[in-house]
Amino acid sequence: MRKLSHAVAAVAALAVPVLAQAPAPKAWAIDPGHSAARFSVKHMMVSTVRGTLGKVTGTIEYDGKTVESIKADVTIDLTAINTDNESRDKDLKSDNFFDIAKYPAVKFKSKRVQADGQGKFKMVGDLTMHGVTKEMTLDVEGPSPPLQQGPDARVGASGTAKIDRREWGLLYNRTVELAPIVADEIQIQIDVEATKRIGD
Repeated sequence: MRKLSHAVAAVAALAVPVLAQAPAPKAWAIDPGHSAARFSVKHMMVSTVRGTLGKVTGTIEYDGKTVESIKADVTIDLTAINTDNESRDKDLKSDNFFDIAKYPAVKFKSKRVQADGQGKFKMVGDLTMHGVTKEMTLDVEGPSPPLQQGPDARVGASGTAKIDRREWGLLYNRTVELAPIVADEIQIQIDVEATKRIGD
């Protein structure tokens, strides 16, 4: 029994340095002043309506080396949605569509990442919008090489995706939905710049 105890203690002693050497996740903070979320959708199957959402915040985990290490937890404010049309913006914010009184933000949390060629990767995660959470895939260009600026390092990346708004319950009234006034497919673009203190 004493020999077994000594063996367990020896294994534990060896494990401690290994655990201590394991790199901690590298947390980068999204810089809302240099990040943006945009969308576009067909109107009447004729023209394209483009708009911007509000502040983009959250964190990115990245070891600065491999895209497989990247994880994202992003929140996008919907209360500042802007399509350069006050009446349309008011309608989008109302319970006719996004219902921002109940659902003021969109959230995306990644689950896995796969390299997709030089400088590109696919990020699969859960998108929560309008009270509904469903999986979606972002096609991402980046990340850029880390750039040192004073005491901070910065990286950037841009992601695009196409989603069917109906899957998240974004539906107008029955009369509107019977006519092709607003296309089902929405194109999304997210541009993110993130920072971290050098040495962290």
